[in-house]
Amino acid sequence: MDGHNDLLGELAADAALERSDFIVQSTEQLRRFLDHHKERIAVLGGLTLIDDEPDYLSIAPDLTFRSRSRYLDDDTGEWVSETEVIESAAELVELYNPADVYAAFAEAAREAAGMPAEPTGEEDVLEASGISPEETVALGEDPYAAAADSWAAGQPAALDEDDDEAAASRLYDLSLEYQERSQRTEASLLEEFEAASASMVAVIGDLIIVDDDDERLSLTRSGFQAEVIPEDHADEWRTLKSADDLVEFYDPTDVFGDLADALAEAFPAIAPEFAAGSTNGTGAGGESTDATAEAAEADAEDEPTA
Repeated sequence: MDGHNDLLGELAADAALERSDFIVQSTEQLRRFLDHHKERIAVLGGLTLIDDEPDYLSIAPDLTFRSRSRYLDDDTGEWVSETEVIESAAELVELYNPADVYAAFAEAAREAAGMPAEPTGEEDVLEASGISPEETVALGEDPYAAAADSWAAGQPAALDEDDDEAAASRLYDLSLEYQERSQRTEASLLEEFEAASASMVAVIGDLIIVDDDDERLSLTRSGFQAEVIPEDHADEWRTLKSADDLVEFYDPTDVFGDLADALAEAFPAIAPEFAAGSTNGTGAGGESTDATAEAAEADAEDEPTA
């Protein structure tokens, strides 16, 4: 039994380390993105990134964020909204999925520039992308020369401080690029964890992490297995077959944290502080069960699968 608990302890510790590593990497990536665009954001006077009641997130010209939270006041029985100032990228990554933040930047920049909806699945791809036949490379041409010409033509011109539409357009393009990079980083982190944990899961057996009405997540010998009901297909389960699929619906920070909690709950001996906290009405971090439940409810509202 001790050997069994040792394996579980290693798995829980590895999950905690991966979560910390993910937060550090995501923070650095977001900080680079903000530093690269601080002048553009200043020209635009800030951006409202999310404005979907009750969720709200904006960035000010000084690169601080404003986030609105909503909670039930026990004394009055009424819902109360509060605005919180988020001073750093590190704080933001703790609260929001970085991929969602980049997507919000892209959407906000597109709206600010008055750009049409992004084309998807158009029959005439060249026309939808704004590419003329003259810009394509015909067979027999030197592909290296064509690539060099294309790269040179694509370099951005100097930014006019008064041209807010150009600033928004560039910010939009880079937001999409960083969103894709963030998702690749998240997927790679999950794949690394799957490889590192395979030998432990082989001994322990499959672990159920989440089992709700609209989502199921487990860790098996072959890696993470998940099924969700997407918001746009309310009656249809979608199987997430790869890490790339998984990060569309899950933040690795939450996955690793939920896995550690599931292990501590199933095997109290590996995390005595978790068991003691449950007995005393507090969680592993010393929070009351009511506070933990409220935090879980807030997380559930932020989950893309909810």
